[in-house]
Amino acid sequence: MAAVRQIPSASINFSQGMTDAWSAVARFVPKFVGFLVILAIGWFISRLLARALDVVLRKAGFERMAERGGISRMLANSKYDTTGLVCKVVYYTLLLITLQLALGVFGTNPVSTMINGVVAWLPRGLVAIAIVVVAAFIARVVRDLVGGALSSLSYGGTVAMLASAFVLGLGVIAALGQAGIATAITGPVLVAVLAAIVGVLVVGVGGGLVTPMRERWERMLNSAEHEARAAATGLSAYRQGRADAMSGQPRQADMPGMTPGSQGTQGTQGMGGGGMQNPPMGG
Repeated sequence: MAAVRQIPSASINFSQGMTDAWSAVARFVPKFVGFLVILAIGWFISRLLARALDVVLRKAGFERMAERGGISRMLANSKYDTTGLVCKVVYYTLLLITLQLALGVFGTNPVSTMINGVVAWLPRGLVAIAIVVVAAFIARVVRDLVGGALSSLSYGGTVAMLASAFVLGLGVIAALGQAGIATAITGPVLVAVLAAIVGVLVVGVGGGLVTPMRERWERMLNSAEHEARAAATGLSAYRQGRADAMSGQPRQADMPGMTPGSQGTQGTQGMGGGGMQNPPMGG
């Protein structure tokens, strides 16, 4: 009979497994404590910086700028005004940075990689928000200036609105470019709009607007010539009156109650009256 070979059974070392588990726990607990400490400190610093930023922005007039630009009207139904919204964005940005630092205690992991990408984009988003607020303020100022300058014209309001919309559109496109959103679309759209405006001006001024512009220039020059003549006439009269006043010999036409020839008439009447007087009759 062939000898039966005995297969030794695999031995399980329970003591080594328990040692490895406790070693893993011992390595994890300090990292978790460090994670919580970083979160607590970062949360406190984030709240402190957000409140300080709120005070600084309000004293710097950021909220008034947002109101002038019309941004505050968009947030009328929100519990935050423009300054409060910006401070909340900054607060959550700082919290994300804190979470990024806290997760770094555990080493590289998918969550920390995603947060790193978000944190890297957030400063660009804040700059984009600031660009929109400033562009809205500038657009409002342009609308007020253009509207005031062309208030006497029937199309002044339309031109002011178009200028304001153009400035605001440029600001939005710049903000999207800063944030890296739809850059492949905003760039060609901006080039197309500018090319259309230039084309309209070239065709209009170089074609159909030549004759109207010539007539308008002629009217403006004629009006300027008439105004210059009127000003010269008024200046001559002023100089003549000043010369009379300096010489101390006012003209007879300027004396009250006197007209040219009235002095001779009075003298004649006086002499005639003396010659016509009858002598007294004797008894």
